[in-house]
Formats: sequence, C-alpha cells, structure tokens
Amino acid sequence: MNDLNPKIEGRRAEIRRLPEATANQIAAGEVIERPASVVKELVENAIDAGASDIEITIGDGGKTLIRVADNGLGIPVEELPLAVERHATSKIDGADLVNIRSFGFRGEALPSIGSIADLTVTSCAVGTAEAWQVSVRGGTFGAPRPAPRGPGTTVEVRELFFATPARLKFLRSSASESRAVSDVIRRLAMAEPGIRLTLREADGGQPLFRAEAQDPALLDARNARIGTVLGPRFLDNAIGIDAEREGYRLHGLAGLPAASKGAAVAQYFFVNGRPVRDKQLTGALRAAYADVLSRDRHPAAVLFIDCDRTLVDVNVHPAKAEVRFRAPGSVRGLIVAGLRHALAETGCSGARLVSEAALGTLAPAPAAPIYQARYRRSDPTPASPGFREAEAWAWGHVDAPNAEPQALVEPEPTAPEQPDGALSALPLGVARAQVHGNYIIAQTAEGIVLIDQHAAHERLVYEALKTQIGAAGIARQALLIPEIVEIGADADRLLEATEDLAGLGLIVEPFGPGAVAVREIPAILGQPDVTGLVRDIADELADLGTADGLKSRIDAVLSRIACHGSVRSGRRLGAEEMNALLREMEATPNSATCNHGRPTHIHLSLADLERLFERR
Repeated sequence: MNDLNPKIEGRRAEIRRLPEATANQIAAGEVIERPASVVKELVENAIDAGASDIEITIGDGGKTLIRVADNGLGIPVEELPLAVERHATSKIDGADLVNIRSFGFRGEALPSIGSIADLTVTSCAVGTAEAWQVSVRGGTFGAPRPAPRGPGTTVEVRELFFATPARLKFLRSSASESRAVSDVIRRLAMAEPGIRLTLREADGGQPLFRAEAQDPALLDARNARIGTVLGPRFLDNAIGIDAEREGYRLHGLAGLPAASKGAAVAQYFFVNGRPVRDKQLTGALRAAYADVLSRDRHPAAVLFIDCDRTLVDVNVHPAKAEVRFRAPGSVRGLIVAGLRHALAETGCSGARLVSEAALGTLAPAPAAPIYQARYRRSDPTPASPGFREAEAWAWGHVDAPNAEPQALVEPEPTAPEQPDGALSALPLGVARAQVHGNYIIAQTAEGIVLIDQHAAHERLVYEALKTQIGAAGIARQALLIPEIVEIGADADRLLEATEDLAGLGLIVEPFGPGAVAVREIPAILGQPDVTGLVRDIADELADLGTADGLKSRIDAVLSRIACHGSVRSGRRLGAEEMNALLREMEATPNSATCNHGRPTHIHLSLADLERLFERR
C-alpha cells in the first residue's frame, strides 16, 4: 500500500546506494541555502586562489545569474574536470582536518552547485596562454573546451535550483536576496582588506558595493576597510579593542553604547580571518554590554579572534559558519572582559554619536515666521504687543498674547564670571548653569557639555553599589525550608557550577537524580520564583555554558535601587554640587550612559556651535 514507508506493513527497507545526482543534491542542501550561499562559496574560492581583484555580478538577486570573476592562479585544463567532482580539492591532503589554512575545499562547492543549477567554469592557469571551460547541468558535465579569458577564473551559475524546484519556493524577493548577497560580500571585504571587491547587478548601472584594495603594510588598513563597509560614522563612534588570553587574541572595533542599534544587524565576528556567525560569540558580546545597554538595544562591533589553528575547529558546520573552540570559556571571558575594560576606559568620551544627532535637533528654526511676526505691526516698539509676541516666538515659547518671554536658562548664581581654566581643561569642564531642573550646562576648553543630572547620578550610584558588593560579597538569605527543583538531565551541569553560583549568592546541593535543593538565595533578590530562577540558570548553562543570567538579575535589582536613589529630576543644584557630579562622572567607568543605555551627556564643540549659528 505504502511503497515510501514499508515500515507500516512490517517490511524492512532495502539498503541501497543513492544515485550520484541525488547525493550531490543532498550535499547541496547542506551548503547552498540561497544565492548568498553560492556567492560566499565562490568568492572564498577566489580568495583561496590568490585573487587580488574579484568582481561579482548577480541577476534577480542571484536567482537567475551569479558570476564571480577573479584574477587568481586559475585551474589547469587537466584539473578542470576534477574541480566539478565531489571529494576533489587542492586545499587539503586528507591527513589533517584541523589545521585548515584556507576558507574551504575548492571542488566541494562546485559539484553541489552544479547538481542544482547550470554551472560553467572558465579558467586560464598562470603560465598558460589559453583558457578552458567546463559546464555542468543538473550534475551532468562534459569535457573541457577552449574559451576566451585572461588569467584567472570565472564561475557562472544560472537558474539556481532549477533541478530542485521545491527550493525555489523558499527564496525571498529579488531585493531581499540581493541584500543577503551584499551582506556576504561586506563581511568578506572586512576579512580581506587587501582584495578589491565589486558587486554589481547584471543590468549594469552603478555597483551595489565596491571596496578598493587597502595596502596591507598600513597599520590601519583593516580599519580603513571597515570604514568603507560600515561608513565613517561607525569609525567615529567606535573604540579599538586589543586583548589576549590563553593563546587567543581579540582585536577590532566596538561601537560606543550611544551607537547601539534596534536589532543585532551590525555585529561581525571573524575567527582566523573567517567570517562566522556563532551564538556563543554573540552571547558574549551582549554580556559585555549588559551594563551599558538596555535589553532592547544591540551593540555594533567588528571583532577578530586569532589563535593557533589547533585551538579552533572550523569544520563543524557544512558552510563553515560556526566554529568550535578548544577553550570556549576562555574565549567568552576574553570578549566580556576585553570589551568591558575598553568601554570603562572611554569614561566620559562615549557620547560622540549623540553629539551629531544633537546638531540636527538643535538646527535653527526658519527665520521667515520670526520676521513676519516682528514686522507685523507698523511700529514694533519694545512696549508693543507685537514686539513681545515676536520675541516670545523667537524664544520658542508663547504663554499668552501679552505675556513676557521666559528665558529657558536659569543663570548659575555662584559661578565666577570668567571660566576657571583648570576646570575647563577637564573632560566635562566647569558647571555654568542648570536648566529645567534637570540639565546642567558645563563649559570646556573646546565647547560645552549638556548633562542629564538624573541619568548621570543613576550611573554613579549603580557603579558604587557594584563596587560595594564586589568588595563585601553578595549577601545570602537562607530559605526556611530548602526548595527542591526538578531539572532533569541538566542537574549535573548545574551542580558542576556550584562554586560559581555560590559566588553569586545561590547555594544548591544535589537532591537525587535530576533534582537540586536550593538552600540560600541572593538576599538582594527579595522573594523570587526560586524554581523559575534555577531552571533559567540551567537552561543558560546548557545553551552558553555560563550562569550570567543570575548576575544579570542581581545587576537589574542594583540598577532599580540606583534609579530610585539617584538625584531626581527637578532638584536644584548649586555650583559645588554640579561640579562635584562632573568630577565623579569623570572618575567613574561607563559614565557615558545610564543603566538603561541612554546618554548621560552630550558634547558640542565650538565648531559645532559655529555650524549651528552658520558661522562656518
């Protein structure tokens, strides 16, 4: 009755070898998910072939055409048939699958692509005068034939998934697929700054993306390429990272908290130059920013991890998108500690991006309405309502037709008339005024600073509470009756972390198979859902290997305490109080943002002010 499932009738299915074409299509399904997957494989092949100039052309987002042309070493005619056969490569000899120095295994991707599309490979090897071409359609290929081409290789893919039409239904719009291809090229561009990369549509026009080759001898070549890909705005609002631990080195650029995004769309990781997407790395990045960003904001970062090739396995994913580190805890600790240290060192200099946004917000109002109001009456004398209305209009505030205009700035009564040179030279300068009961205006040697007193003091109190807990330890509260929590197979993993959990104020003990007894909890948490807390920690240990969730909850409570214990909006501050707040901000880590990731202050340079008043 059911030939596809003989198990229903109690019959044993016969073991048989799959046809070569079917095997290739299955292999293609592991590697080729969409046009961007093809582009990634082909561009990586070109990079491995020593190319310094790679041009990618796509049609309909890559669904109808993908062409990758390079000026690499090329493929000799006698090796062209092997290049489109499975399990044939020039990149490894089969003896060592750990110490891999190339992006991939040239030859493995090509037969997979050829099994589901029309594939043509044209190549002219270095030292030869003639190019040759081999074609594959649906897994069937012919003999090499002469073709016109200069040194290098061109791989052309047409009608992707024609042999597996069901896969076509899962492709998105051409525009969406084109964006995915562009993302792949941008990642590879950051990994290989010495290679010129161009992406264009088949119908001509301006390139979708172009990155000129950077001189690898220049120290900032990689940063220059990152600026090409992500724009100068990212460079202007990022800090350099360089840290090492146990054979792993972390370097790159991390965005300031003020440059955060609404989604994790600007996070790039590279391991030994290979672009990867790894949830452990993204989890470590998020943990590093936990104190300076709210949960709905995401940091921007371009991070490179370099290590001996024996310390990482890049062959754990068909598309080489994930990696496995020999010491994942060391890598996570390196990312978290390295980024937190760098962010803390930025201190009060972490609000540069907000300053740019402020310039747009502070743009002068159009002059026409003011002049119309000022000259509405024939004789706008100071005593006339027309003058008052015009002036009020100019201040941006009108209470009533005959109301006197109200100044927005309340003068600071005790500040000296001339700037204090010593204080002005400090990062946050000298306080000059408080406006609207919450904002401090300070003068620096280079401009002015606007400070949100509540947000700033909230950060100061929060950091002080963390320091106190770090010095005295987290107070524990014993449960009158130990709570038994059933967590199944994850119980052993949780018990392996008892020492770390005790340091965070949580005391657990084994209680039979698959269960633990919770005897003490962090006192600062009050009366939490103990079962839910322990199960969340067990899930986190299973997923990431760390119990950062408990620390995050403790930090969240400290953050709430800091918020309620900080200087409230509306409180008038004297000159000494304002300057004391500024000095403490300068000495406190992460003071550029409050506990929720909002900026505590905004810098406006003299040049910014001159731009606002159209003096330059």
